[in-house]
Amino acid sequence: MAIVKMRKLNLIAMSYDKDAILDALQRTGAVEITTHADTANTVVPVFDCEETRTKLASTENALYALCKAVDDYTKAIGEKTELLKDGFDVSYSEFVAAKAREQEVENAVALINALTDEKNTLTGNLAGILRQKRTASVYSILEQPFQAFGDTSHTRGRLGIVPVAAKENLQAALDEQPLCAYQLLNVADDEALFFVSTHKSVVSETDAILSAFAFSDCPYSGEKSGKQTYREFAKEEERLQKRLQENVKATYELREQIRPLKIYCDYLSFVLEKEETSDKLRATECTFLLEAYLPFDAEETVKQALQTVTKAAYADFSDPTDEDTPPTLLRNNRLVENFEPITNTYSAPHYREFDPNAVMAFFYSLLMGFIIGDAGYGLVMALAGGWLWWKGRLRPTGLSRLAGAFAFGGVFAVIWGALFNSFFGFPVFGTGNSVMPDPQKDLWSLAGIDVPSVLIISMEIGIVQLFTGYVCRAVQEWRRGNVADGIFDGIVWAVFSIGVGLAIVGFVDEANVPILATVGGITAGGALLVAMLTAGRKEKFVGKLTKGFGSVYGIINYASDILSYARLYGLMLSGAVIAQIIANYSGGFILSGNALLVVLGVLLLVVGNAFNLVMNLLGAYIHDARLQYVEFYGRFFEGDGELFSPLGSKHKYIYLVPEKQA
Repeated sequence: MAIVKMRKLNLIAMSYDKDAILDALQRTGAVEITTHADTANTVVPVFDCEETRTKLASTENALYALCKAVDDYTKAIGEKTELLKDGFDVSYSEFVAAKAREQEVENAVALINALTDEKNTLTGNLAGILRQKRTASVYSILEQPFQAFGDTSHTRGRLGIVPVAAKENLQAALDEQPLCAYQLLNVADDEALFFVSTHKSVVSETDAILSAFAFSDCPYSGEKSGKQTYREFAKEEERLQKRLQENVKATYELREQIRPLKIYCDYLSFVLEKEETSDKLRATECTFLLEAYLPFDAEETVKQALQTVTKAAYADFSDPTDEDTPPTLLRNNRLVENFEPITNTYSAPHYREFDPNAVMAFFYSLLMGFIIGDAGYGLVMALAGGWLWWKGRLRPTGLSRLAGAFAFGGVFAVIWGALFNSFFGFPVFGTGNSVMPDPQKDLWSLAGIDVPSVLIISMEIGIVQLFTGYVCRAVQEWRRGNVADGIFDGIVWAVFSIGVGLAIVGFVDEANVPILATVGGITAGGALLVAMLTAGRKEKFVGKLTKGFGSVYGIINYASDILSYARLYGLMLSGAVIAQIIANYSGGFILSGNALLVVLGVLLLVVGNAFNLVMNLLGAYIHDARLQYVEFYGRFFEGDGELFSPLGSKHKYIYLVPEKQA
């Protein structure tokens, strides 16, 4: 377990070399620029990043539009494409060559934007035409021009529609209206087309009837017929649909531009990062000053990178001072690094504390395996998680690392499952032949009180982890030279934990070692007395008393923390009960001899155990992490570190393949 030692770089160089120097530092992948301290006769260089930020946003918008169009087109024709996947390899030379392709990329962006704008216009026009076509559909049977349905010298003619639901009521009302004639011309969808002719002397009465039934006048007039109008809309729809298809195909034909666009977007992001870095620098009229951190073993690489681009620069490498706060770079083995994201979710370790991930990885896996408590489930976790981890081993992702953590937890689940004699809920060694107590039935007498045996085991596991946490506290203090703090704030409480653990075992009648209750009580009491007497060692008189009594009060928190580990028993018990129920029912169905019940039994066995495993994993992941963050890390972990983030190391679309320095 290791937090990499960092070196500090102080650089002074000519302003005209700044861009080349930043490119060289980015190429090393080993330098994180930090804010330079205020220095006499220097200022923060002003740089306007808005142009690059706007260009990046425009390019990404075009890229998104192109990717969506290609994705929609390939789905429509039933094809698959690898062009849309991110994380493809790009050499450093190809990455920096993106600058030379700027005009080519901008031309592609302009073409994509033009096609996108045209598509949006066509889509809007098509939606309008479809609405008009739908409106005209009820009039499509009319072969006479619309002007034929107008007024005469003595009558008023109205052509229009009413809802189908009102058709019969309208007809009944018009039948009773004198000097009025009507004709039902068409019924289409939910509309009924009427022509109503009324003598001008009763127009107002007829209009009132039509209004009452939501009569809507025809929006068309003139020499065209309803059939002609509908055909014109249909023809325009066909034209727009054809043009839209041509637009989609033309956009799809630009699919080879996806790769260069993604490279260019990440290149622009780096350019923007360089421009924004100006806020961290200091400058004089002709020079700029830069401060940065780098891993100690990258110093020679950085020196060589600087020498390749300029001779007019002064670079000083030194160890960080106590006032500096270097970033945290974790460097663990392939197993432990899978657990780093779990710690980082809570807080990254501080640069000046030791990396807790190796110790945490063991306990996290131990507790996860205990919660799962089934060899069959553990085997699935180990195989499935191991397979996902192996696939992503060359380029780890959050998913592959989480899978690796679950795979290691699965190994412990296999061990615990063997001890509990459970394989997908079946007792493979026969009923009653487990090494560990039955979590559902076995009780132990703790000071005369019957308590589930596995609950007591859970609390003892918790005491072991708390003991380890106090040892970690001691080690951390000793690494800083605080010998007394390591003893009194770490070792004393670790001894207290030993006493508590021994006392609990001594009070269990089934253990039959009552002497441990006495030994544990004396050990815990002595440690507590020392803790009380030394808690206020750095305080004045009143502070010594309050700190001492505070140590006694801390026993309540300690007891609460031990009880928190009872969740291990609860989670394990719920999973075990469900697994046994599934095993009993599915086993009965399979052994019944009925073909239908056999199929049902197999289905229940697979689906039921899959559901139980997923729910157990979810609970184990959350509650196991909670025990690490609160109970374990609460003993020694400080956190609040910032992970090392080298200049130009963040890429959204590509994977930049490192190249050796010349």
